Amino acid sequence: MLGGPGSGKGTQCAKLVADRGYAHLSAGDLLRDEVASGSALGQECAQIMKDGKLVPPEVIIRLLREAMERAVAAAPASALPVNILIDGFPRALDQAALFERGIMAPELVLFFDCPEEEMEARLLKRGETSGRADDNADTIRKRFRTFVEQSVPVVDEYHRKGKAAKISATAPPDEVYVKVLEAIDARAAKAAAAKPARGGRKAAAGAGKEEAVTATVAAANGGGVPALATA
Repeated sequence: MLGGPGSGKGTQCAKLVADRGYAHLSAGDLLRDEVASGSALGQECAQIMKDGKLVPPEVIIRLLREAMERAVAAAPASALPVNILIDGFPRALDQAALFERGIMAPELVLFFDCPEEEMEARLLKRGETSGRADDNADTIRKRFRTFVEQSVPVVDEYHRKGKAAKISATAPPDEVYVKVLEAIDARAAKAAAAKPARGGRKAAAGAGKEEAVTATVAAANGGGVPALATA
């Protein structure tokens, strides 16, 4: 689920969690939770952020992988495979490449297209009650510029691969959600239709790292971990 700040990704993730039982993993929340835990890794991350540096993407991938494993382990057998929403990662092409090498390629990337003016208005409105330090006009514009420069190329790359769906995020949330479901269901139908063509001895012999990673992330009760959508 990719989109600029204020494009409504979080709202749509919440709807998918409530409606379809998807697991929602926010890279930012995972990092904050790790820091709050006081673990050795959390302390290291806290120091990195205190120094004004970016936490290495390898650390975020590690946190995502562990969270994905927990999501699968916690799911009943009837709920497998677990559909997972990745929110807030990858934010750049190098991060996307690391994610694919370290975990697996996403099944679908949803891009919430929203004009900068609309996103700024939404975030300023949120800032009236959120108390978030980054919900101010100057910071919002910087975040938007960063998104355009670093994250839009990620969307373009997955569009080139035929894995991205562009959704207008200017409509009311319920109308946007209809488009989200249409995109997810269309991708699922396409994947289901392609399965027979990949079956048989040839497919088994050619099973690559993505399948191996899925097997590694799978819980003892079976079931893979498709990263249904990235945010």
